[in-house]
Amino acid sequence: MKYRKATFKDIEAIYQLVADYAEEGVMLARSRNTLYETLRDMIVAEDEDGTIAGVGGLHIIWDRLAEVRTLAVAPQKTRQGIGAQIVKRLIAEGEQLGVEKVFTLTYKPGFFQTLGFETITKEELPHKVWKECIDCPKFPNCDEIAMVKV
Repeated sequence: MKYRKATFKDIEAIYQLVADYAEEGVMLARSRNTLYETLRDMIVAEDEDGTIAGVGGLHIIWDRLAEVRTLAVAPQKTRQGIGAQIVKRLIAEGEQLGVEKVFTLTYKPGFFQTLGFETITKEELPHKVWKECIDCPKFPNCDEIAMVKV
């Protein structure tokens, strides 16, 4: 598996991967526009055939605070450590920038617990985190679980 920064040519594959999970209700949808705007945030896992097997992004929110988001692994590639590798690489990238706290909003808390994340209340996150929530179809009834790794 090859891990690299996402490029423009990856957008459609990322969009479809995220859309499939969003349809199942286990991930929030991302528009193509959002994917283009956050392209520099993302890392992809590419298999030996050049197919995108996974994606994840590290979005800088505020002073030394970042969010792991848009994390998805192709269903046929799950349980192979791809998601964990993406998260570890995103955290390492954040550390190079000086990020001290990484959080996520997830429907899969067990996965993030294995990577050292702890469940917190959403109220423990700074208000700056919620600026994009207004565009979410679940706003204001967010049912994602907030987790943090310090």
